[in-house]
Amino acid sequence: MIRVLASRWQGSVLVCGKCSKKLGGGFGDKGRTPLVKLLRQALGVKKGRKADRGVVEVKCLGVCPKNAVVVVDGAHTGRWMLVPAGTEADEVVASLTGTGPA
Repeated sequence: MIRVLASRWQGSVLVCGKCSKKLGGGFGDKGRTPLVKLLRQALGVKKGRKADRGVVEVKCLGVCPKNAVVVVDGAHTGRWMLVPAGTEADEVVASLTGTGPA
């Protein structure tokens, strides 16, 4: 029997965990913060399915760029982003919300 759970998510963001691990963080003031943590803080994401939006770290998306992390916005699955190490959180959020350069 398949059960369905309701969530409040209006969208989801998938972040490649393998890329993040290769960079050893790579984001934030000291360059040690993982992109997942930075995006959760910047978007104000709460934990679990009761949050407005989900930021999920997945195993490997298979792209494996050098010095960057692969990010997929669940609302635009045809467009994958390669986020270079050291990119500001505001720039990534602007790309995800469609208010900045893509």
